[in-house]
Amino acid sequence: MRTSTALVFAGLLAMATAAMYTNKFDSIDVDKILNNDRILQQYIRCLMGEGSCTNEGRELKKTLPDALKTGCSQCTEKQKAATDKVIRHLRKNKSRDWERLVNKYDPSGEFRSKYESRLDA
Repeated sequence: MRTSTALVFAGLLAMATAAMYTNKFDSIDVDKILNNDRILQQYIRCLMGEGSCTNEGRELKKTLPDALKTGCSQCTEKQKAATDKVIRHLRKNKSRDWERLVNKYDPSGEFRSKYESRLDA
């Protein structure tokens, strides 16, 4: 089982191509990953640079900074929905991991307020 959990963190599911992030991972069952702590922790360790990455994890790690900067403007609608789901799950159920990811990928808080206010609305 694999994912682009952040789509996550958008997402988080964003893999770069010329005009839009690839949709080749859109069929991944994000709920299955979010409900399997072992797999979810593998993705978190990957994103934090603390463990090995799957192919999807590497793509996510590579694409996540751009997705954050652009507001996931190149994400498919499915990727945006999955990103929102992942962020909500992490904030509610894995707040310590969420804080670690935010501190790594958004140390200034520039993107956090934008995403969290949208999700709180």
